[in-house]
Amino acid sequence: MGNITIKDKTFRPYITAKQLEAIVDRVADEINRDIEGKKPIFLATLNGSFMFAADLLKKISTECQVSFIKISSYSGTESTGDTKELIGLNEDISGRTIVIVEDIIETGHTMKAMMDMLKAHNPKEIRIATLFFKPQKLKVEGIAPDYVGMKAADEFIVGYGLDYDGRGRNLADIYIAVE
Repeated sequence: MGNITIKDKTFRPYITAKQLEAIVDRVADEINRDIEGKKPIFLATLNGSFMFAADLLKKISTECQVSFIKISSYSGTESTGDTKELIGLNEDISGRTIVIVEDIIETGHTMKAMMDMLKAHNPKEIRIATLFFKPQKLKVEGIAPDYVGMKAADEFIVGYGLDYDGRGRNLADIYIAVE
């Protein structure tokens, strides 16, 4: 694992695929313990969480449903703070346990908007599983992920679903921007 260049930025290795596997295993164990018998609906957020969601859901041992939703507030490397309409919620979630699967939570604006939209459909409970959490960047009160893969440095990261301007999602490892 060496440095890589995507567009105009250089990235150095941060987390290996092997380390990511161990993180996903731990998060799956925590979720399995908490949702046993609840028949949850997992809502994987696109585009960033697709790799994390795929690996995580292979390790979920209880009966569940899986769906994909999309909401975004990113442009380039920064959150815009503006959220768009929730796309892809086709299931009746009323009275159901929902587990949102997210790639990264930074400011919390996107998650807050998503939670508000989902609450309008009267779920029994909403839990949040995120691969990365940047609590130092959180700007929205009341956003507390139930399952956190790891707290990330206040740096821009790419790979394993996370992108830089649409690129790098396919990388098996996580890289951090070199300033």
